[in-house]
Amino acid sequence: MRVMVIVKATRESENEVSPGDEKLLKEMGAYNEQLVKAGIMLAGEGLRPSKYGKRVRFSGAQRNVIDGPFTETKELVAGFWLWQVKSIEEAVEWVRRCPNPMPGTEAEIEIRPVYEVEDFASADPTGELRKQEDELRKQLEARRT
Repeated sequence: MRVMVIVKATRESENEVSPGDEKLLKEMGAYNEQLVKAGIMLAGEGLRPSKYGKRVRFSGAQRNVIDGPFTETKELVAGFWLWQVKSIEEAVEWVRRCPNPMPGTEAEIEIRPVYEVEDFASADPTGELRKQEDELRKQLEARRT
């Protein structure tokens, strides 16, 4: 199963306070290395504060662009990983090993399962959606190599 592991933003991360010193960066690098060696990590990135972002709000056919920053820090994401794990419990165990991503403050990491094509099998009786998804994945993989 694939899961997205979401590092929640804090006031400090939104204000571009450095996430720590060289020690934390080394610890996080070692942690990421463990994830890669275990075959779990598919992707992972930190995100710039919301003041650099935009949102597009959909209302029927209308689209409204909203400039950051966004005020509700608890709803913001500071970074993420995409992992391939056997279960949500395995993901929890890996997160428990993670260095605190926001030292000196309370931090929160959320784990969310990713929908897979199989989850929509009843809506795809002919298998066309699955074929399309497989083709798109092949194209993405070809671009990476």
